[in-house]
Amino acid sequence: QASAQDAAHRIAVVDVAYIFKNNEGIKRQVKAVEDNLKAFDTELTAKRDELKAAAEKLKTYQPNSPEYTAREERVASMESKLRLDMARKRKELADREAKIYYDNYQLISAGVQLIAEHNKINLVLRYNSEDMELEKGESVIRGVMRNIVYHDAKLDMTGAVMGYLDRKLVASNPAGTPNRQ
Repeated sequence: QASAQDAAHRIAVVDVAYIFKNNEGIKRQVKAVEDNLKAFDTELTAKRDELKAAAEKLKTYQPNSPEYTAREERVASMESKLRLDMARKRKELADREAKIYYDNYQLISAGVQLIAEHNKINLVLRYNSEDMELEKGESVIRGVMRNIVYHDAKLDMTGAVMGYLDRKLVASNPAGTPNRQ
């Protein structure tokens, strides 16, 4: 008939947001997606310029002429294809980024579980270590709404989870190049 206090439950905290913001492996993966987006934006600018040139050339034809109609259809087709390509690429990149966060959250969870079991920790709570900034209203709101108001710094397993994640990401990607997922 031991109470919860008699059983000496052990509790820890982990800052998942900090891990996502600061882990080099995750940052590399996200940067690869961002670089892909920048390359696509450059390609998109070229296609927009081509579309603009085709629209300008359309003005040189006599309205209602067969050439004008053919050019008008070509411009409309180019514009439609460009919009479709943009939507597809943005969805593809958003899906890749979501997969990065999903896969890495699974790794973080596995690390938390492994470390917790090793240290006989019964409960791990997620917390946010970000300091409130009075000048930034959203920062203050996030700070005030924190679930954990105080914890002993010795309960924070964020560093251990960062180390676990670093080892796992290096093991799955030994060359140190960004994971392409």
